[in-house]
Amino acid sequence: MRIESPAFTERDIRGFLDEQFDYERHRLADRLEADSERLAKLAPTLTLPRERGKEESQDWTGHDILAHIAVLSKFYGTVVYRVGSGKLSQIELLEAVKGRDPAGEQLRSLTPDQLLGMIELDHQRTIAYLRSADATAMQRRAVLYEDFSMSTAEIAQLPLCAHLEIHLDQLERALRH
Repeated sequence: MRIESPAFTERDIRGFLDEQFDYERHRLADRLEADSERLAKLAPTLTLPRERGKEESQDWTGHDILAHIAVLSKFYGTVVYRVGSGKLSQIELLEAVKGRDPAGEQLRSLTPDQLLGMIELDHQRTIAYLRSADATAMQRRAVLYEDFSMSTAEIAQLPLCAHLEIHLDQLERALRH
């Protein structure tokens, strides 16, 4: 192995780290693409639920989960883009979470095919952004509440991909019952 580290400069270190961010953003795009494919296989098996009565369970149906996925895909995909592009540095996350249920309730009236179409479009936009962003964009941060912030990469990893994958698992369980 050639010894080169004694000659490293801060610029070399920055280049090394930028390479890691580029690698990770491509992995995130691949991950979201795989999640979309997984959802595309599940969604056609859903049917519209009948309306719930007041006495019925408050558990989410498969259709409720799909509507929620539409909400989170749009919201966090937009956040990834806006934080990464420098258009957003602070997010009123608590307000967004409080607006989640009304948004999901509106989407419940759509068919699974309509919801899937919306989700696929939102995922494609986010995937395209992730594939085009640079290391600087992926490191930009936004304050979510008080002193807690996340980078574009962290938002794509956790509130978008991990959140989506949790609900995909939930959807698979709902469809088995």
